[in-house]
Amino acid sequence: QVQLIESGGGLVQVGGSLRLSCAASGRTFSSYAMGWFRQAPGKEREFVAAISWNGLTTTYTDSVKGRFTISRSNAKRTLYLQMNSLKPEDTAVYYCAAARTAYSGTGYGDYDYWGQGTQVTVSS
Repeated sequence: QVQLIESGGGLVQVGGSLRLSCAASGRTFSSYAMGWFRQAPGKEREFVAAISWNGLTTTYTDSVKGRFTISRSNAKRTLYLQMNSLKPEDTAVYYCAAARTAYSGTGYGDYDYWGQGTQVTVSS
């Protein structure tokens, strides 16, 4: 069992930056692929980014490529999402997720554990 706790969300102006963190419990973190998803009001949860167990493979949805960077520290059992050049359409609750595989996909069903989410609001 893995517990995930997100932090780092908040209110930021257009063009600003935030870094989200996701702290994981359990010794199996280093063997799991990890991902970030987001859900805006009235919309379905959508994939944002994913990273392989060793951090060498990353995947992004097109709308965040070049602006967001996913990374991880297995020593600290922490997942990160650096978000730059934020836009109003990035406003959402951001969730981290863990998959019991070394590499994972972009679908909601590809992940086994979820955090409670952290709110990101981008004001114009």
